[in-house]
This record gives sequence, C-alpha cells and structure tokens, in this order.
Amino acid sequence: MKKSEFPQGFKFGTATASYQIEGGIEERSLSIWDEFSHTPGKTKNGDNGDVACDHYNRYEEDIEIMKEIGVNAYRFSISWPRVMTDGIKPNEKGIDFYQRLVDKLLENNITPFITLYHWDLPLYLYKEKNGWLNPDIANYFQDYAALMFNKLGDRVKHWITLNEPWCSSFLGYFTGEHAPGHRNFQESFYVAHNLLRSHGKAVIVFRETVKDGKIGITNVVSKIEPVSNDEKDIQAANLVDQYINGWYHDPIIFGKYPEEAVISLQNMKIDIPKNDFDIISQKIDFFGVNYYSRQLIAYDENHSLKFKHVEGNLPKTEMGWEIYPKGLY
Repeated sequence: MKKSEFPQGFKFGTATASYQIEGGIEERSLSIWDEFSHTPGKTKNGDNGDVACDHYNRYEEDIEIMKEIGVNAYRFSISWPRVMTDGIKPNEKGIDFYQRLVDKLLENNITPFITLYHWDLPLYLYKEKNGWLNPDIANYFQDYAALMFNKLGDRVKHWITLNEPWCSSFLGYFTGEHAPGHRNFQESFYVAHNLLRSHGKAVIVFRETVKDGKIGITNVVSKIEPVSNDEKDIQAANLVDQYINGWYHDPIIFGKYPEEAVISLQNMKIDIPKNDFDIISQKIDFFGVNYYSRQLIAYDENHSLKFKHVEGNLPKTEMGWEIYPKGLY
C-alpha cells in the first residue's frame, strides 16, 4: 500500500524505546537494563545500550529520516532515569532533551506518542526500594508521570503508560530473560499487579493534568492456539491465554483477574492481590496491541503448570517467531 492510499487521518508511524536507541548513558542515572546488559551472558555478544543508535545526540538527523520516509507519527519512550535522578529527583537536563525532541517533531508535522515506561526502571529504585515488588513503586511512578504530563502535556496529547507489562513481569521476574533477571513464578504476578496499579495511578493524574489528551496502555498480545482438538489441549491453551493476555486486559477493562487463572494459581498456593481494582480499572481511551506471532500450546501433565509450548511448522522470522498474520484478527 502506498502512503497516498491511507485513509484520511491515518497515522503511519514508527516506534522505538529509550534504552534501545538513545545511548547517552553518561547523561543519566542507571537503569536495571544497564546492570543486566553488563552482566556476562545476559545479552548476545555482551551488547548493551551505552551508545546504541546515539539518538540522544543525533535525534535531529533521525527526525530528518522520519520525514524523508513519510511517517507522520513517532512513538517513543521516555527514559525515567534520564528525567529523574535515581527515579526520584527531576533532572532538568534530561527533561530538556525531550522538550527539544518534541518541538522538533512538531516542527516537522510528526505527531509524538509517548510511552512512559518501556522497561528501564531506575536502578536505584530496584536496588534500594525493591523495584516492582514494592507496592510503593506505584507512587514513585505516579510522581514521574505527573512530572512528564506537566512538562510535555501542553504539546503531547497521546500517551501510553506501560509498554508490554507482560514482558516486564513474566520475562523479567519468571523466566529471567529480561532485566532484572529474576526466576520466580510467584514474584511475576506481584510485579504484574504493581505495574497495573502504576498504570491506574498515572491515568488518574493524567485526567487532572492533560484535559484534552488521550491515554492508554500497550501490551504484547499473542494468539494462543491448542496444538490439537483434544479437550485437554484446548483447556491448557485457554489457561495460557488468560495468563498472557487476560491477566493484563481484564483488570483494566473489567476490574478483575480472569477466574480460571486465579483458581489455577490458588491451587499452587499463590496468593493473588484482591485490592486496588478501582485504581487499575480507570477509564482509558485506547488499548494498544503489539502483535508478533501465535503460541501453540499442548497439555503436559509432567509440567508444574500443566502445559508446554510446541514449535509450529510455519515460516519463521530471524528471531524464530512464526509468521502468522491471521493471528492479529
């Protein structure tokens, strides 16, 4: 499809994350991803984001490229440790970077879409305040959100609280593939709850601050399919769907966690928080979908969670993900 064929008002954009592109590590506090990526064996080739694409210093060139390829929207994330020293005290130099970035985007008729959190939790809040496992993290996040709404809300009208909270909680605290690298199934659900509470608190302060804007959340959404028509495979796939999708959608939309997943966790003696749904289920203006692929699930009575992932036979991307556009529907 040519850009000229897009319908009126369609936003054709590109997206990034602060740690993935900015660099400029010497100009900010450290995040959990700085420590994680500098730990031997945690990243491919020991790569890290110290320099990355050097967007912090070359943002004007990057915006020229955006303009050249014809995008009219740019979704980027703010580095919490850049705008607040240790995640607590405002850093005017860091804030000024995003002021200049936003102004340059608007000069080029590119609409900014800001994500407040794309995984780079300030290291101080993790080390000294127990990070996402501490219920107080929602208050720290609300303070951070309020600062950014006040500094940029006059020009930026589209905001995303969290990017892919499933990754932050599940990959960060259960599988250990992402920072901070924990491997604790129970922790991942406490982290998920505190992420959702943080989202809700940010929405509350947004409504008070940016009267003419829109705010939502974005999650990785996978199409979960049973490997066969066997009833046990179907039930296993349904449970995985609740863990991966419903656990992050239902509390926001319906004010509760999906029931079968709750029962499953209770059977494993995992106590799930039962409060704060009035905060979590604040009205949002959109629900962002990051779709990559499907997951094939089979029942496995030998696994502690009673299911396993099965490799599909479709063509795969370089990352090994099946190419399955149908799943987006």
